[in-house]
Amino acid sequence: MESARGLSQREQDIQMMLAADVHLGTKNCDFQMERYIHKRRSDGIYIINLGKTWEKLQMAARVIVAIEDPRDIIVQSARPYGQRAVLKFAQYTGAQAIAGRHTPGTFTNQLQTSFCEPRLLILTDPRTDHQPIKEAALGNIPTIAFCDTDSPMRYVDIAIPANNKGRHSIGCLYWMLARMVLQMRGTIRSGQKWDVMVDLFFFREPEEPKETDEEEAVVTADYGDYGSVPLIGDQWAAAPLPGETLAGSVPPVAEADWTTAQAPPAAAPVAAAAATISDGWEEVTAPPPAGWQ
Repeated sequence: MESARGLSQREQDIQMMLAADVHLGTKNCDFQMERYIHKRRSDGIYIINLGKTWEKLQMAARVIVAIEDPRDIIVQSARPYGQRAVLKFAQYTGAQAIAGRHTPGTFTNQLQTSFCEPRLLILTDPRTDHQPIKEAALGNIPTIAFCDTDSPMRYVDIAIPANNKGRHSIGCLYWMLARMVLQMRGTIRSGQKWDVMVDLFFFREPEEPKETDEEEAVVTADYGDYGSVPLIGDQWAAAPLPGETLAGSVPPVAEADWTTAQAPPAAAPVAAAAATISDGWEEVTAPPPAGWQ
């Protein structure tokens, strides 16, 4: 019964990988990836054998479960399509995620604040993540990587043949690997369906900022003798009664008759006042400064 259930699960996983285009490779093939190739299409694209992909996923899950502390596992992706999948995988399995550019010296330079010595490294693309692969090789850290038909296999210990360039393919692979790990740990029963949707591991385009045109503009309407009334949104403000003004509005100013207006009075001449200076007991009257007349 268990073998039939495992076969059924395997078939379902292969169908899901087919729907996510995990089997589509590239037009180039590395000599070490020839063992995982099923055939080559007429347009030159290599087709990956999904049966071997599923077996390699099982092997990688067994290696991940063998690590006692999940925090000693680092899952990394510099490719934008794999960053969301990496974060979700780390959330459900307890591993540490590095999404984005790798800081050189993270695994080798002990003086860095981000220095760490993981026991296992999981990568999305060996070509894009070439820097962490080299550092893991210097530190004798085993490496698991999703390898396409043209991916370099150097310093990769467990290669999972799959399409590592599509957003759906990367999300499906990480979702499937996380489910296998949880099943082997006993968190999920082998025949039980995982309640986490695979869509959560897919890459999403960042939302564009809302346009400023959506903001409500204040429009005024002319009421004749009553002045202008602001229009806020789709509602009109209350119209003023004769002799009244709206709250918050400035009352109208009567037009000035500039023909009859009188000029302002001229400034009064400054009186020449004598400054009184007190010097001891005597009072001395100082003359006004020059120009004061």
